[in-house]
Amino acid sequence: MKDQLNQILNEALSFQLETKEHLEDFRLKFLSKKSSLQNLLESFKKLDKNEKRELGKPLNVTKRKIEDIFESKKHLYDSSTLESKEDITLPTKAFELGTQHPISIVQDEIITIFQKLGFAIAEGPEIEDDWHNFSALNFPPEHPARDMQDTFFIDKEHSLRTHTSSVQVRVMENNKPPIRIIAPGRVYRNEAVSARSNSFFHQLEGLVIDKDTTFADMKQTLYHFVKALFGEREIRFRASYFPFTEPSAEMDIYLGLTTESDRKLTKGTGWLEVLGCGMIDPNVLESCGLDPERYSGYAFGLGIDRLTMLRYGIKDIRDMFDNDVRFLRQFKGE
Repeated sequence: MKDQLNQILNEALSFQLETKEHLEDFRLKFLSKKSSLQNLLESFKKLDKNEKRELGKPLNVTKRKIEDIFESKKHLYDSSTLESKEDITLPTKAFELGTQHPISIVQDEIITIFQKLGFAIAEGPEIEDDWHNFSALNFPPEHPARDMQDTFFIDKEHSLRTHTSSVQVRVMENNKPPIRIIAPGRVYRNEAVSARSNSFFHQLEGLVIDKDTTFADMKQTLYHFVKALFGEREIRFRASYFPFTEPSAEMDIYLGLTTESDRKLTKGTGWLEVLGCGMIDPNVLESCGLDPERYSGYAFGLGIDRLTMLRYGIKDIRDMFDNDVRFLRQFKGE
C-alpha cells in the first residue's frame, strides 16, 4: 500500500493544473468517491490493527497533501469564470467609506487621556440587579431614583442600568486595591426625549481606591483631564450630593459670555457643568468588602453625549441617533 500511496502522490504532484477544467479533472481523479485514493481508504478499513497502525499515518499524510494541492488552485474556478464574463481591466465601482460616530470619537479621546494616567477600562452588563445598580451604592429603598419615572425596571430585582457605577461595584467586589479604572458605556433613564435629553446616553465613570487617597488627588486628576480635553480653562468645584460619595462636588468649566451660544448653553452664567465627583462613602466600600479604615478613594462621572455636543456645536441630541448619513458625513475627517 505504501508503494501505491507514493505513486498516487507523485501523479498528483506532476498533474497539470492551469485551468478550471484541469482542476476538475484533478478532483475526479484523486478526490472523488471513485478515485484510487478512495479505494485505498476503503481497503484500509479491512486491515488488522497492526497494519492500520503502520499505514494510517502515511495514508493521512498523502490525502492531506493532495487536498492541499487542490485548495491551492481553487482560485482557478473563480478566475476562469471572471475572465469569461468581465473585463478585469475596467475600474471598479467607487464606494464610500463610513466614518466614526462623533460620540465614539470623543469617547476614544477621553479614554486615551485617562489611560495615559494609568486607568484601565472596565465593562459590565447593561441589565443590572438591584444590588449593583442601587443598594451597594448607598441608595436606600425609598430613594427617588428607584421610582418608575426615572428607571426602566424589567422586574422587581432587575432594571436597565442608570449609571456605570454598577461596573465600579463589580470591580470593587472582585479586586483588591489599588484600583484605578474607568467604566464607559451606555445607560438608560426614563426621561422625556428632547433636544437636550434622551432616554439613553453614554457615560464614563472613574474609580480610584488606594491607601491615603485624598480629595486633592481627585482634583489634580480632573484638572489634567479638562486641560487635555478642552485646553486651558478656568475651573470650579461646587458642593453637591450623591448617595455614594461624601463629600461630593460638581465640576464646572468657564465658557464665558462672549457669544449667544455660550450664554444660552450656560444659562447666562458663563459656567458649564462637566462632571460630578466625590470621595467614596465608607458605606459603599464596606458593602463591597473593602475596609474603609484602611482604604479611601474617589469616583467621578461624566456624560459623553453632552461633551460631544459641546465639542461640535451640536444643538439637538437626537441628531446623533437618527442615523442620517448627511449628519455623520460631517465627521469623516475626524
